[in-house]
Amino acid sequence: MPCLIDVRNLTKTYGGDEMTVRALAGVTLKIDRGSFVAIMGPSGSGKSTFVNILGCLDRPSSGQYLLDGSPVEALGRDELAEIRNRKIGFIFQSFNLLPRMNALENVQLPLLYATGDTSDADSRAKQVLASVGLADRGRNLPTQLSGGEQQRVAIARALINNPEILLADEPTGALDSRTSEEVMKIFQRLNMDRRITIILVTHSDEIAAYAHRIVCFRDGRVVSDAIANRFPAVEVGSPPESIGVLQ
Repeated sequence: MPCLIDVRNLTKTYGGDEMTVRALAGVTLKIDRGSFVAIMGPSGSGKSTFVNILGCLDRPSSGQYLLDGSPVEALGRDELAEIRNRKIGFIFQSFNLLPRMNALENVQLPLLYATGDTSDADSRAKQVLASVGLADRGRNLPTQLSGGEQQRVAIARALINNPEILLADEPTGALDSRTSEEVMKIFQRLNMDRRITIILVTHSDEIAAYAHRIVCFRDGRVVSDAIANRFPAVEVGSPPESIGVLQ
């Protein structure tokens, strides 16, 4: 069985002539299904560009990207959108919640975009909010939630379509250390209990240590790829108490 993600000699160039910027300079990397991988590197190292390509938000200039054994780098816009809706959940540093929608409505959005079916959107959104410990916050607007709660709503939104992959770009960058730990424990549970493949961009060694594997970028290239030195354990019974598989 092929690995879930297989990129070969991936490059990405922006601009042209004298203003050319080479964000990726020949990245080759494999990520197995069920992995928890942290992507690290200084600003401008290419890590966010790499994750955007993995998430089918951007296209490489050259090279090959195999997702579940199928090449995706040359697919059309609609085909890429279908992959994003069906296979990938996105989580960002800034939460990206719509301010005039409550938590429940924010979580429902990807499901509505993917299927247009509203018949069970409310019940599914309630279920996934409960799975991240926010069963009683569904009617609250983002401004009525703490930063950690907003990020948990964003995680729930990313989970609503049962993705195989979660791509998280600096998901704890706007959070304090205690709240960051809570969010990272959610990621651990998703990875261990549901075997979701998680690829997380971070500048923090402490956050990267929650992953199984740490890949470091510099100047658009992979400069190191190693097993994490430590793996903080999830405490049994620590909130949220469960992250169930959506039906």
